[in-house]
Amino acid sequence: MTSFFEFIILVFEFVLSFVLRILKLFVICYLRIMNSINSNLIKTPLADAMRPKTLSGFVGQNDIIGRNKILRQAIESDQVPSIIFWGPPGCGKTTLGHIIASQTKSEFIQLSAVSSGVKDIRAEVAKAEQLKRLGNNTIIFIDEIHRFNKSQQDALLPYVENGTITLIGATTENPSFEVNSALLSRCRVFVLEKLSSENIKDLIQRALEKLDAKINKEALEFLSNMSNGDARTALNALELASSVIRRLPSLSGRGGGEGEINKKLIEQALQKSLMYDKNGEEHYNIISALHKSMRGSDADAALYYLVRMLEGGEDPLYIARRLVRFASEDIGIANSFALPQAVSAYDACHYIGMPECGVNLAQAVVYMAKSKKNNILYSAYQKAQADVKEHGNLSVPLHLRNAPTKLMKDLKYGKNYKYSPNFNYQEKQEYMPEKLKKRKYLNI
Repeated sequence: MTSFFEFIILVFEFVLSFVLRILKLFVICYLRIMNSINSNLIKTPLADAMRPKTLSGFVGQNDIIGRNKILRQAIESDQVPSIIFWGPPGCGKTTLGHIIASQTKSEFIQLSAVSSGVKDIRAEVAKAEQLKRLGNNTIIFIDEIHRFNKSQQDALLPYVENGTITLIGATTENPSFEVNSALLSRCRVFVLEKLSSENIKDLIQRALEKLDAKINKEALEFLSNMSNGDARTALNALELASSVIRRLPSLSGRGGGEGEINKKLIEQALQKSLMYDKNGEEHYNIISALHKSMRGSDADAALYYLVRMLEGGEDPLYIARRLVRFASEDIGIANSFALPQAVSAYDACHYIGMPECGVNLAQAVVYMAKSKKNNILYSAYQKAQADVKEHGNLSVPLHLRNAPTKLMKDLKYGKNYKYSPNFNYQEKQEYMPEKLKKRKYLNI
């Protein structure tokens, strides 16, 4: 009997020891997980940590989410339709997506067009179909939707159309060019503007409280203006400056209290190139502004937009080609020296490249802006082009046709043609096809 109890005790001790070891391992794993979570929280960028969860904390874009605006009402009533948010970087597109995620009762799925493919879309749609059968809705938010190719966008189309999913896309590129027309027609496009400097100041003040940091007035003005309406840029620069000044408070320098962020520190933290995407919306905006400034004879504005493009990294030969076009389209026969000037600028860019050729382009741009202009030639070309498209290949009059062989002469090619020098260039002769007799394109 004694040995039996001893055996029970040994088994109990063994089980207790085993359980204690399991608990110890569990505690170790738990602590490691919590440390990992805390570490990730600490590393969360300020721009992400500052994202509001509700519309009341959202800054800017009053034209689309102000009081009584249709988008605000749709979000607050959880009746969001398929939407494309289009706007420049850092204006709040993704943040609006997160706000919708936090307020909707629908299943909310976030995909990135950079890392997701058709397989991922189909997997999420399959889940959405199951939820729909249970009476639940699914919202799929796709950041940078312009990066999806045609087949990826086509994969979404039938499910947006039949209501299986509600699509919310965010893009910095013009959806007219980057989103399939069929998909675009089933979405409501909301255009977000870049944030104002006052909006940026508001965000900076909020971030300073979170960082427990201080910034002087000059640095605040500089950061809010140089962020170019991009909240992410402003907050990233502020976060970097704050972390540096926290470690090295003496960098505050003169004109401010110790530990206060100053303009010099913001300049170093910002290190931001001009907003200019050679393949994006801003590219077309600025070349359009350059062309129209030259057409309007504003040499100063034209010079400004030229420098914006060059400093942003635009190919000088691209600009030179546009000047060659401008010389004929907007100046034409009003100044016959404009075209050689533009071609010379192109040659200069080809021979010496940037940065030296910048001044050659500047010379050509100012010349074009200051030159006398008319678009008679361009308008005449368009009229002739319209006739060609409308009437097709009209027959060339017989007297204008070349007749190098006897057969052609027998067919009356070239017959009764009046050689202009023999008539002192005053001959009366019809040169247009029969259908276009007396047609005039040039009003000169």
